[in-house]
Amino acid sequence: MRLRNALTLTMQIVTALLAAVIVVALLRPDLLPDNRTVVEFGSSERSERPGVLSYADAVERAAPAVVNIHSNKQVTEPAHPFFEDPFFRRFFGEQSPFAPRQRTERSLGSGVIVSRDGYILTNYHVVRGGEEIEVTLRDGRTARASVVGTDPETDLAVLRVRLDDLPTIVFGASERIRVGDVVLAIGNPFGVGQTVTSGIISATGRSRLGLTTYENFIQTDAAINPGNSGGALVDSNGELLGINTAIFSRSGGSQGIGFAIPVDLARDVLKQVIEQGRVVRGWFGIQIQEIGPALAESFEVSPDSGVVVATVVRDSPAYRAGMRPGDIITAINGRPTRNAADALDAIAASPPGERFTATLLRQGEWIEVEEIADERPSRS
Repeated sequence: MRLRNALTLTMQIVTALLAAVIVVALLRPDLLPDNRTVVEFGSSERSERPGVLSYADAVERAAPAVVNIHSNKQVTEPAHPFFEDPFFRRFFGEQSPFAPRQRTERSLGSGVIVSRDGYILTNYHVVRGGEEIEVTLRDGRTARASVVGTDPETDLAVLRVRLDDLPTIVFGASERIRVGDVVLAIGNPFGVGQTVTSGIISATGRSRLGLTTYENFIQTDAAINPGNSGGALVDSNGELLGINTAIFSRSGGSQGIGFAIPVDLARDVLKQVIEQGRVVRGWFGIQIQEIGPALAESFEVSPDSGVVVATVVRDSPAYRAGMRPGDIITAINGRPTRNAADALDAIAASPPGERFTATLLRQGEWIEVEEIADERPSRS
């Protein structure tokens, strides 16, 4: 009996001690011996040690100068064939649901502010036919934009807004672009608002895509989607390398193949549009085609030896110079013309009113002709 009472008393004491420990732990944990393993979480303060690579500084330099562009135009939907039926017209009258209707067509895109005077570079297809063009800046300001000039053959357009304290982008240089360089695409994809994507330069000098007359695209795997058109492709310093223009896609979304107009070409178009209101290029009055394997075998030349004159326009500079269909142009003004892109660039760079020279191969004989270039007819 005594043993049982002793055990009962001992259990009561132990229980009381445990209860006391629990109360102390809850109310005054600082009084307990600190022999626990402490897990410390990272501080919210920025560490001075090098961390994950970031392009935030480049974005902060470039993004304020990238704008959203909204373009509206009125289009007429054609009448339904029923509208031409006398019975339906008599029944419904001129308010027939089958009659032609007006609707507003909206276009979304991006642009880049390139001067404090308010000049903006964008794609021609973003503002083509636009009657009302509104620009929204990153800081929330909006303004109506006017079209200064367009160049459909490079798919570029120059707009202007009248606002104070405009941010501007810093121009880079096309010749410094290398495959593998990190780039950022800044724009307004699908109209969701300003977005930044990253990638690398996948290739340069892309042509034969059928997008524009003069093609010398930068290819990148930075995600470019509808709405990015006209936005900026910048390097890791935030300097402008190109104007985002198109994507190669089977689904309509980014497939990792995007194209941008090089900054040097964009800057030349910008300069001419501001100074002259249009882009002036040379014109010879010929249609050319590249030398494929069959033509190369027929002419007994290599495929990259030049371009073939397919057609000569009567009374054109080429006609006056004596060019003939079947001539192979191997050089213009001393610049080799290995393909159609080389030839188009060389012709465009021949100032109207100035004399040009062309080196031809005609039936195995070398001929050099010269004439004064005309101005290329506008496609605007």
